[in-house]
Amino acid sequence: MGSALALDPAVLTLVAGMALVTYATKAGGLWLVGRVDLSERAEAGLDVLPGAVVVAFVAPALAKGGVPEWIAAATTVAVARKTGNLLLSLAVGVGTVLAVRQVV
Repeated sequence: MGSALALDPAVLTLVAGMALVTYATKAGGLWLVGRVDLSERAEAGLDVLPGAVVVAFVAPALAKGGVPEWIAAATTVAVARKTGNLLLSLAVGVGTVLAVRQVV
């Protein structure tokens, strides 16, 4: 039996393959969009898409979450509005939910 930290070549190959497919999908999409004339409405839809994806991940957690998740969400929104820094906002949100869970 191997070490728990040993890297299985099959797993590495699978992860590398998934990374390659992910990159190819994104690069292909950007290449395709660069060659198609989009309407203003389509461009507006693509501009808000990242926010919609974040909401799709966060909404179920908030729906099932309790006080720590709601406090963290409010803190994250406040930091995002104040600083405009997404990475800082996410870090503060994660830190807040972890801290509130320890207290509540």
